[in-house]
Amino acid sequence: MLQPGVLTLAATPIGNPLDASVRLMRALADADLIAAEDTRRLQRLLRDLDVKAGAKIISCHEHNEVERIPWLLEALAAGQKVLLVTDAGMPVVSDPGYRAVQAAVAAGRRVEVIPGPSAVLTALAVSGLAPDRFSFEGFVPRGPGQRESLFAQLREARRTLVFFESPRRTASALAAMRDGFGPARPAVLARELTKTHEEVVRGTLAELAKRAATTEVLGEIAIVVAGADAVAADPAELAAEVVRRAEAGERLKDAAKEVARGHSGISARDLYEMARTQRG
Repeated sequence: MLQPGVLTLAATPIGNPLDASVRLMRALADADLIAAEDTRRLQRLLRDLDVKAGAKIISCHEHNEVERIPWLLEALAAGQKVLLVTDAGMPVVSDPGYRAVQAAVAAGRRVEVIPGPSAVLTALAVSGLAPDRFSFEGFVPRGPGQRESLFAQLREARRTLVFFESPRRTASALAAMRDGFGPARPAVLARELTKTHEEVVRGTLAELAKRAATTEVLGEIAIVVAGADAVAADPAELAAEVVRRAEAGERLKDAAKEVARGHSGISARDLYEMARTQRG
């Protein structure tokens, strides 16, 4: 199943163990060495799949991946069948594995992939947003300034954007997206994909931010945001956003300029006048 001296990356289920491929199950049974992000979660997966693994199992996570590389290279040089898995989904994609792959390639070792579940592609597919062009942006930055800077860079992007987020920061992330991309931007909050309590919520960023602010968010979170060309902004909603930002302390003219940015067909001057009317 696995080739001696080859580093194999294998995707694991993102929730439902039944999504495990036959290749994954055979690889787990065939490996001489398994590098796992969390050895306890790997043992649970083995039990769920009723797979008997005779391999040596070592941890390989965000904090020790560099230290583990010599072990992996030594095993590869000895002709062992080396398998690398993470807790859920495809290694390397917002998960450990990138440095190990770099090191294996630099050492002239072959790298193979056993494809399978991906939270990024699952969220994109279920979102109903345009899939023809998209990018995975990883986890939303924690710092408010970093988030603001990133969303400003992405505001004009015409591709669909996929983010991961912690449930504890989902409300603040959605509020920052609402401010950065505009309240009318279509988006989807996907929670616990493929699991028992899977939930997919669609709406504008304003709607999702309001919901997250008043409803506890739990589980693994993916947020999918439509590209800039998908926005059919309601001028009245944009003017309301200008008013909201002004009430939070911005100058009305500055708020109008920021909200107008990225929305073709409406000028900052028009938004300023509409916002003045709304404020009375």
